[in-house]
Amino acid sequence: GALLAAALVAALVLRARGRTPAATTARLAELQSRIRPHFLFNTLNSAIALVREEPAQAESLLEDLSDLFRHALVEQGEAVTLAEEITLARRYLHIEQVRFGARLQVQWQLDPRADSARLPPLLLQPLVENAVKHGIEPSARGGKLRVQTELRGSRVVVRITNTVPGENAQGPAAPPGHGIALANVRARLALLHDVQGEFSAGMDGGLYQVRIALPAPRPARAPAPSPTPARRSAPTAP
Repeated sequence: GALLAAALVAALVLRARGRTPAATTARLAELQSRIRPHFLFNTLNSAIALVREEPAQAESLLEDLSDLFRHALVEQGEAVTLAEEITLARRYLHIEQVRFGARLQVQWQLDPRADSARLPPLLLQPLVENAVKHGIEPSARGGKLRVQTELRGSRVVVRITNTVPGENAQGPAAPPGHGIALANVRARLALLHDVQGEFSAGMDGGLYQVRIALPAPRPARAPAPSPTPARRSAPTAP
């Protein structure tokens, strides 16, 4: 049993190390590019609606939108920090909060110790967008969305939780998604972290929850103290 377990661990390590870096990077870029047009289309529609209805808030919106565009269009490599992704999600949700007003209630529970965890760029934005589209928008009363990050030992856990529309849904419900965004997130997470990355989504206690687990950031090494030069003693008088 011990030999079998050791062989399995060795196989997983070889699998992680043996992937061609160029092929992995190309695959990450391909998956990321699939979500960019959808991302830009939805944020631009939000901007247009706000500029027409609330011109006084257009300046703030355009600043947020400019940051969203910059992150979506600039190649950022295969990984960014969780703190950067949280900032981008804040920008997006600020636009949607202006659009939906009091119908969208956002709660942030963030652990600063998790900020340095690495994840693929543009990973959180499609998840909060899904929460708004399927959980908040169809409900006449709106709903709540909560984003949580937490450092748990050697893991960083990210949860995105939203209420779901019930009998108070207004008009036709949002068409059921095809799971493209969720599949995209799962695939990109696996490419970056392999078996160390976990992703799950589904109903939990009447709420819809997406859970992501990442390797915890490595603690920064303290710089080694520089050697103190020996002091020369003053010459003694003869």
